Amino acid sequence: MSRNVPRTDVVMRALACLGVAALLTACGPEAPKVTGAPPDMRRLTDEQYRNSIADVFGASIKIGGKLDPLIRTGGLIALGARSAPITPSGLEMIDQLGRSIAGQVVDAAHRDILVGCGPADSKTFDDACATQFFARTGRMLYRRPLSDTELKARVSAARAATENLGDFYAGLSASLSGMLVSPNFLFVIDSTEPDPANAGALRLDAFAKASRLSFFLWDTTPDDELLAAAEAGALNKSDGLKKQIDRMLSSARLDGGVRGFFADALALDKFDTLEKDSVIYPAFNLSVSEDAREQTLRTISDVLVARGEDYRNLFTTRHTYMSAALARIYRVHVPKTGQWVSYEYPADDPRVGIQSQISFTALHSHPGRSSPTIRGKAVRELLLCQKIPDPPADVDFTKFNDPNSPMKTARDRLSAHTEQPACAGCHKLTDPLGLGMEKFDGAGQLRIVEQDVPIDPTGDLDGKKFTDTAGLGKELHDNAAAAACVVNQLYAYGIGRVPSKPEQPMIAYLQERFAADGYKYTALLKNIVQSDAFFAVSPRTPTTASAQREMTP
Repeated sequence: MSRNVPRTDVVMRALACLGVAALLTACGPEAPKVTGAPPDMRRLTDEQYRNSIADVFGASIKIGGKLDPLIRTGGLIALGARSAPITPSGLEMIDQLGRSIAGQVVDAAHRDILVGCGPADSKTFDDACATQFFARTGRMLYRRPLSDTELKARVSAARAATENLGDFYAGLSASLSGMLVSPNFLFVIDSTEPDPANAGALRLDAFAKASRLSFFLWDTTPDDELLAAAEAGALNKSDGLKKQIDRMLSSARLDGGVRGFFADALALDKFDTLEKDSVIYPAFNLSVSEDAREQTLRTISDVLVARGEDYRNLFTTRHTYMSAALARIYRVHVPKTGQWVSYEYPADDPRVGIQSQISFTALHSHPGRSSPTIRGKAVRELLLCQKIPDPPADVDFTKFNDPNSPMKTARDRLSAHTEQPACAGCHKLTDPLGLGMEKFDGAGQLRIVEQDVPIDPTGDLDGKKFTDTAGLGKELHDNAAAAACVVNQLYAYGIGRVPSKPEQPMIAYLQERFAADGYKYTALLKNIVQSDAFFAVSPRTPTTASAQREMTP
């Protein structure tokens, strides 16, 4: 009698599925297919611009200005880069930055290393040296090798400038500054090619893949090894791609990528315009503002990368880092000055999780007072990805802002909003969360009373009541929306656009994998970049093709 004998690989997979949750990688469903979106391009963020210049030319090159700000889209600055216009004043700033950077690259302090060659007479042009310099530098700036036409154009421009200015290095500088204002440098371009495995389909070419990987994982331009892998075609092969992903995830540069994403997702760019009343909060100054941002990024990197903990521990951790400037605001003692030190909040300290740090409590407050509503809104939108509508234009804030009000605490004054039907719905979502952080004033300093009345820090999150800030942290840790939020935002950040409706099954799949992997952030990164969805691109329709912007060197 015959019988069906299962294949060995099927048997092994079935046996693996009998194991523990760690084996869910072998047992879980396959990732849904994603067609992607038409190719596009995204302007470098200011931070990516700075990181790229530092990686190509070194950290000693000074950048004395900023790019035009980007408009936050879908909760992320990075998504606004897709539709970023360059204003006349912005173009002027880019030109100034390019000239300044190029001048530094060829000055006496840098030319021996960054140019690496030179003419016998600095007043004459050296074709071989210029060709060598632009081929090497252009490859890093454009994130791909220059075409023969592009290389000849750069050398010709340098030759003409040398003859006009009578100085070889001034000629190099003039041509290099032109590269630094080129869209090929300023924009990350989704260059494509026919997909040999699917007739009529497109795929990102290897250099576009390298850029997408690098700006997602490292928040900077691809390094030489990644570009070399692209040139060799290794990124179009599963083993070659996996090798680079593993290398990048184990690199110290991963810290830059973690910082880049969370600085964006937590809206830390708002520190650039943050103001506090110096009379009310004399201890809050520029150093505190700068260090508050750094403290949170150090905490996040430590929990997620160095320690490899559960992502949700960001809301319950008592471990952080402290500087001398922050110590005055936090009212704690640090044994050393002039440098960051590891710090653990005592068990009885109300500060638990990143939502209790100054980067959250001070950033989401008014210049002269705290704001439970603003803080609650920030928790909903930044940590849970739940949009809260802006208040109606005709809201009367008189009762809440009246300095002579008999209601001494914010909790009492906020009760006025329940009397206005147009306000009550949103305030029920925000205020119970923000009131849990009321023991921190508008500068993030700890306080026990408000106008001599003890502060009540109780609240609730979606019906789950808590008694203090630590309780709020636990509820955030246990709320499924918090984990789902970081998956949604990270996926969008990686592909550089708001995900389409057909991509929702892919996001749901990533959320399931995130949970199965113990909510480990680096595992989530790996699942995203190893998915076909991360590089998926679809052909342009006639409408989108006619609107495509042409890149010029």
